[in-house]
Amino acid sequence: MHREIDVIIKKLKSDLDEMDSKYLAAFYKHEEEIKHMLSDITQTIADLKKILNSDDMGLFSAYKSRNAEFRRLPPKLKVTLPRFSPQKIDKQHISVHFGSLSELSIKTKEQNYTMDSSSTEHCPPERSLIDVPQIITEIKTDYKYAETVSCLSYDDIWIRGNSNILKLYNLQRGLLKSIQTKSRNRAYDIAVTGNGDLVYIDKTNRTVNIVKNKEIETVVTLQGYTPRGVCGTSCGDILVALNNDDWATPSKVVRYSGFTEKQSIQFKDNGQALYSSGCYTKYISENRNLDLCVSDWEARAVVVVNQAGKFRFTYTGLPSSTKKPFYPYGITTDSQSHILIADLDNHGIHIVDRDGQFLRFIDNCHLESPFGLCVDTRDNLFVAENKTCKVKKIQYYK
Repeated sequence: MHREIDVIIKKLKSDLDEMDSKYLAAFYKHEEEIKHMLSDITQTIADLKKILNSDDMGLFSAYKSRNAEFRRLPPKLKVTLPRFSPQKIDKQHISVHFGSLSELSIKTKEQNYTMDSSSTEHCPPERSLIDVPQIITEIKTDYKYAETVSCLSYDDIWIRGNSNILKLYNLQRGLLKSIQTKSRNRAYDIAVTGNGDLVYIDKTNRTVNIVKNKEIETVVTLQGYTPRGVCGTSCGDILVALNNDDWATPSKVVRYSGFTEKQSIQFKDNGQALYSSGCYTKYISENRNLDLCVSDWEARAVVVVNQAGKFRFTYTGLPSSTKKPFYPYGITTDSQSHILIADLDNHGIHIVDRDGQFLRFIDNCHLESPFGLCVDTRDNLFVAENKTCKVKKIQYYK
């Protein structure tokens, strides 16, 4: 048995090294069509690291390598590696490690590397919405009501509810881990980073906190603003939606890189506020085309800006698809750059495309007060229901 485990561990480390030094680097910061593959590789790396740090035999035995999928690189990539000095570098043995990818530049030219000749497809492939979305599985949480859900892997999800305890659930095995917030205040939003770390915001003491293993570190402390929504980005930054304390100044979205403020998004070019003021929660998600999507409950709208913070459009719901006014809650995006929005009062999920065009309203699956949303790297939708305290995993693509 120990020999079999050693073989599995060796294979895990081999897969991790291959993806870490080759495939993730090759896809990083490339054109929009491979953003889905980047997310998939990053999530898989986090999953592999989790398995290697675990003593759970079930995770070892259930492991299936996906490296064959990641060998199908797009056909016209040229990877230019950073220059190093003064040492002379053997180009045949260069290893680019995860965490230092910002120095890479990738240009679209004729390929100059070996690739499987059978693979000429681009990512992500176009997918079609199914006519009738269906529940794959569901779990009952221990909260009185569930609010936010964030995917750690295909089967492991972090959930935030009505207490100061953050809980990690596995869809098959139930509760895996419980973490109490550092201040013992209730968390107001959560997100999982590309490294698999959990980030949460503490509205009461105005902080952004990161959980690594069981250690909690406060990485941002705010003055004059209160954090109300958080998400990770494809490049490793963190986006935080902030409400001003005076309730008259419009809210804003701040990008943190290395937990240092890098960008502030608050107004349109004409000086008009992008987001409402006041104390209401604003959930946020980065789309695959790098747009920033904010669910603004007070404004009854989803506001979308591009990566530079320039206003693109506002989505205010589709009256013909709902009976009650549109008040958006949780928000997430998928591999097709579709935006999914929780409509709690109408017990459904809006799906719109990257330009704000309405595509579908999911009102089956017996949804009751959907609040939090997230999508895994296989485009399965997780819905946290505020009323039933359940989390449902839903298939909505063919």
